[in-house]
Amino acid sequence: METPTPPRWPDRLLSWLVAPHLREEVLGDMHERYFRRAERLGDTKARRQYWWDVLAYVRLSFIKRKPSEYPNPTPIAMLSNHFKIAFRNLMGGKSFSIINIGGLAVGMAGAALIALWLRNEISFDKFHEHKDRLYQVYGLTNSAGGEPVAIPVTSQPLAPTLQQHYPEIEAVTRVKDVDQFLIRVDDKRFTGIPGAFADPSFLQLFSFPLVEGAKNGQLNAMSSMVITEKLARKLFGTTDEALHKTIRLDSGDHFVVTGVLKDLPPNTRFTFEYLLPWDYLKKLGNGWSNENWLSNNTPTYVLLKPNTNPVAFTVKIKDLTQRYAGRRDVWTHFLFPLSQWHLYAKFDNGKPVGGRIETVRVFGLIAAFILLIACINFMNLSTARSEKRAKEIGVRKVAGAGRGSLIGQFITEAFLTACLAGAFALLLVGLALPSFDMLIGTQLSIPYQQYSFWLWTFGFVVLTSLLAGSYPAFYLSSFQPVGIFTKQFKKSQLGLSPRKVLVVLQFTFAIVLVIATMIVRDQIIYGQERDKGYANNDLIHVNFVGDIEKNYAPIKQELLRSGAAVSVTKTMTDLTNDGWRTWGLRWPGENPKDTNTAITLFSSDADLVRTAGMTLVEGRDIDSYRYPADSFSVVMNETAVKLMGFKNPVGQTLSNRDEKRSWRVVGVVRDYIVGSPYNPIPPVVIQGPGAWFNTMHIKFNPANSTAENLAKAEEAFKKYNPAYPFDYQFVDQEYAQKFGNEQRTKTLAGLFAALAIFISCLGLFGLTSFTVEQSRKEIGIRKVLGATVSQIVTFLSKDFLKLVLMAFLIAIPITWYAMSQWLQDYSYRIQISGWIFAVAGLLALVIALLTVSFHTVKAALSNPVKSLRSE
Repeated sequence: METPTPPRWPDRLLSWLVAPHLREEVLGDMHERYFRRAERLGDTKARRQYWWDVLAYVRLSFIKRKPSEYPNPTPIAMLSNHFKIAFRNLMGGKSFSIINIGGLAVGMAGAALIALWLRNEISFDKFHEHKDRLYQVYGLTNSAGGEPVAIPVTSQPLAPTLQQHYPEIEAVTRVKDVDQFLIRVDDKRFTGIPGAFADPSFLQLFSFPLVEGAKNGQLNAMSSMVITEKLARKLFGTTDEALHKTIRLDSGDHFVVTGVLKDLPPNTRFTFEYLLPWDYLKKLGNGWSNENWLSNNTPTYVLLKPNTNPVAFTVKIKDLTQRYAGRRDVWTHFLFPLSQWHLYAKFDNGKPVGGRIETVRVFGLIAAFILLIACINFMNLSTARSEKRAKEIGVRKVAGAGRGSLIGQFITEAFLTACLAGAFALLLVGLALPSFDMLIGTQLSIPYQQYSFWLWTFGFVVLTSLLAGSYPAFYLSSFQPVGIFTKQFKKSQLGLSPRKVLVVLQFTFAIVLVIATMIVRDQIIYGQERDKGYANNDLIHVNFVGDIEKNYAPIKQELLRSGAAVSVTKTMTDLTNDGWRTWGLRWPGENPKDTNTAITLFSSDADLVRTAGMTLVEGRDIDSYRYPADSFSVVMNETAVKLMGFKNPVGQTLSNRDEKRSWRVVGVVRDYIVGSPYNPIPPVVIQGPGAWFNTMHIKFNPANSTAENLAKAEEAFKKYNPAYPFDYQFVDQEYAQKFGNEQRTKTLAGLFAALAIFISCLGLFGLTSFTVEQSRKEIGIRKVLGATVSQIVTFLSKDFLKLVLMAFLIAIPITWYAMSQWLQDYSYRIQISGWIFAVAGLLALVIALLTVSFHTVKAALSNPVKSLRSE
């Protein structure tokens, strides 16, 4: 029979908990009890009882034992003592505690909000089960300069070809967005609901869970339809009864709901509320389906089989379009992994080099800066109170406390402060989150139910306490008892003490954010005030839905006759859109390199120049009603004329690659903004009625009110397109949306700049209070000797203002370099002006002066008798 032995882990726990000089006695006593129980009850029950004895010892040592009982108290007793002293110090200096906790709470809340947003950005589409094997097929063509240009769309025949001929592919799907269908269920009608056409394999690639219906077989039938819970509630009032219900699209096509998807999460690139079969897109025919290998208009996604090398597979499919199109002068292909879809949208020479990842990095730094500024407040206020804590430190050191014990005490105080601040920060985040969601245009949530969230939160609090408490802990614990009791413990007043360095550092961060916000603001204004090349006031566009295209002529006549409009035209897309890009147009005297340049196609039947308020530079506008031959005519912009090298463009002829079609140039318009207002204007060719039309633009009559014009327009559309609601968009509002990302960046930067200034000033407020308290007798003596209020305020404020001025001088080169790099992303950008730095510096000085003035003016106006009474 084996000799029973006490459990190993309780022994180790006791060895760590028990004071060294008692360790042998306590362990011997515990082992003796164990052996007696083992003889009487058996080893298993004795071991169980041994654990209970250890836990009882832990409880008693934590609750009853006092540190003074033993020369070497237990770790638990020491920790308990640290927390008691920390709590007493917090309650003893309430004003400093409020500033410390408040500053840390605001800083932690700001950093937490950014962290939630960054978590959402980084997690985009990472929830898909096969995320490591999902890729989007990109096209790669050449620009005018010969550099490769990446495009996120392919031809429609590419997907079935990949599935059929390449065994490395497990599944492939095409996705094409649509939002112009009229959706009807009984008497309910909706337009503008985002949807998508997709191949049946879509749900095999992407992990969007179904709450109703089977995953396999979805979208196989042409009349099947998959909807989200959101759309189910909108159409049927519930998600439970949507399955097998019938939905009518447009004027006659009926679809049966075969599946209900869980609502799409906010961190996905897809925005659809319903899915339609790809076969239905083919049924719609021209304008939707295009089996031409040279027409790139569809995103294509592939799921590679496990262990497939994506680099080797890219080589295999690189020239696929060239082989099937029978031409070597068209684009190639490459695979773009899911992990980079959201964050890397900017390409250089066909390689992903940036995009939203730059914004993520910038705001990650901002979060770190805000937290650091809040921690600096704690450091400064803790070290500023060193004289009050000096005697306590001296007494404890004389009594035998080691430096490690003192460091533990101050770290515990920092941890307690950080815990309280963290609790308030969570409250602030919960209150601010709805407004923050509106600001960033997405829906974030605090995952209270996840263990990982609380683990990360605890780690965040610990990190903050270590960051904030480490310097004060090492600084205060370094005081020597002899120096303390002879009042020689103060550091020599050098030019820059650590505390001054920290103040300069936190104001540098704050001023950098202020200047950056002003530069972003100026860049947005620069883009908004840039000449658009057309007049977007009183201009709306309406998409062709239902019978609008068929009844375009009578609708136009009705709008003009009623006086609602002064001009109407139909176009390929709306003016604010990028248009349709094509390659390979040919012209007399062409440079082979230039024929590979992407040219933006637009279209018009007549009166585009008049309707959009463009400027005609040469020739005339397209007018297919007066000139029937304008079906084969084009108008060009100035950039296209420069590209083609025409000295006399009117009368020149353009043709496609195989020269089977040709167009005659009848006019030239001044360059107008296409796409982003910060990018160079591309070459634009506006075709006549030989092209297709999807939109009509209406120039309202400025003599009438907007409400009157809209009422008349709605009446005309109801008359000729009664099944559909009158759905329109103002062009100026759509143009303003082009500045959405920059506006959000400016607002966020401004918000966190204000937060950084607030936290910095909170610390400055506390430091001023302490400085005034220390200098109270000196202020009294100066007043007795005749010093004026302004002289005393200057005496108390000048050192702080010098630090802010120094921070401003440091912030200038940092901000200039960082924002110069940021502006490089914009072809049309501002030049950074010196007045921005001057205004920011003046603003920082004024805010700092107002912050310190509360205590300085109050001290300057105080009665010197009160401060000198004890002398």
